[in-house]
Amino acid sequence: MPQSNRTPRTVAVIGGGITGLSAAYRLSSQGWVVRLYEQSGRLGGSIRTEIAGGWLIECGPNSLLEGEPALSELIRELGLESELVAGSSSAKKRFIVRRGMLQPLPMSPPALFTTRLFSVGMRLRIFGELLQKPRQRSEDVSLEQFIREHFGQEAVDYGLNPFVSGIYAGAPALLSAKYAFPKLWEIERQHGSIIKGMIASAKERKAAGLPKPRIVSFRKGLQTLADTLASHLPPGAIRFGARVERIERNERWNVRWNNGQAGQCDDVDAIVLALPAEALATIEIGSIGRHPLALLKDVAHPPVTSLFLGYRRNQIKHPLDGFGALIPAVERRNELGILFSSSLFPGRAPEGHVALTVMVGGMRQPELARLPAEKLLEIARKDLRELIGAEGDPVFQRMTSWPAAIPQYDLGHARFLEAIDACEKANPGLLIGGNARDGIAVPNCIVSGLRLAKALEQTSESR
Repeated sequence: MPQSNRTPRTVAVIGGGITGLSAAYRLSSQGWVVRLYEQSGRLGGSIRTEIAGGWLIECGPNSLLEGEPALSELIRELGLESELVAGSSSAKKRFIVRRGMLQPLPMSPPALFTTRLFSVGMRLRIFGELLQKPRQRSEDVSLEQFIREHFGQEAVDYGLNPFVSGIYAGAPALLSAKYAFPKLWEIERQHGSIIKGMIASAKERKAAGLPKPRIVSFRKGLQTLADTLASHLPPGAIRFGARVERIERNERWNVRWNNGQAGQCDDVDAIVLALPAEALATIEIGSIGRHPLALLKDVAHPPVTSLFLGYRRNQIKHPLDGFGALIPAVERRNELGILFSSSLFPGRAPEGHVALTVMVGGMRQPELARLPAEKLLEIARKDLRELIGAEGDPVFQRMTSWPAAIPQYDLGHARFLEAIDACEKANPGLLIGGNARDGIAVPNCIVSGLRLAKALEQTSESR
């Protein structure tokens, strides 16, 4: 907390997504005067929940994996524990489409022996992987190559490919093993075997008294978290419709921004940049208008569209007894996956109805994400009928399109991180975080925001 005999410090948090909100909340609680700049008219970034006629629609992320202690602590701190809802027990079951049918992903050694998802050869390869020795790679490799070397091509096609589609909407042949999945990279360095490393990690969590990570949301959706963080900021802290054009350092930091009508100027003691890669690339830093983060314009962001579809329960033959179904590229279908939204959490559909979220586009088929709703629904209906026995038209539908959805941590991602590091070092009092740097999942972004706040507080106290 700041000392009472000193003037409160002022910080500009640029970007009102979940990273910026987390940083702003923590800094405000530590006594900083926070000014939060958001170009749009809402907060939360890709987190957006809508409620209509008994349907709860998650337009962006659908759930949180509560595995980070910092996230759990934040939820307790905000008084949101009573609003938490855990994923249903059936959500532990995951399906992968193979030969046009939904096959359960084996979640235990006994299930691995009987699964129809993988061939006998593949199952033997999995057990053989336990013999791999620790490996220190001198160069980064694609995620596809990394997994193929451990488990073979079948694991790439029916394990990695759909898994990556569900997280990054990305291409395994392009994604960096080192940066897209750093935990796997480190496991190989320490243990060799991915399976052996994951078992050791689970034992470490248990020994540390940490609970198993669980899938959670809130009774009224993920927007609850963003709204609650915002509600803890003091009146006047948030500037909507604020397009920050330039930041420069004189005696203090100067933030030049436009509210759509006129240019504005604020002086602050420090700046937190919590923007997506494209926005970081365009911001001017310094009096001569340099763009030190211009390289980040090359970070790929494929388009993704989600179709939220509501049906009467008797229109769907499949029991929908799981989290959902991921669809490998080799199956040559039009969707990345189907989330069983109303099976995952309660209150997502009216009584007697079920809700599905169909994801399309990504690096695999970006053109599909740009189709109009009528055409996309026509395409989806055919696959839903074949895969889960969906008959007739949905009784409710909502389409959400993200033209530049998820940043891809592709091979060569290190050059973007180096540009961010160099920018920070050249500009004391400027800190940068968010999904272009610290991980794409919502918990990653929350931890990023809290990290930025902690780093800024420590820097300030050392002066």
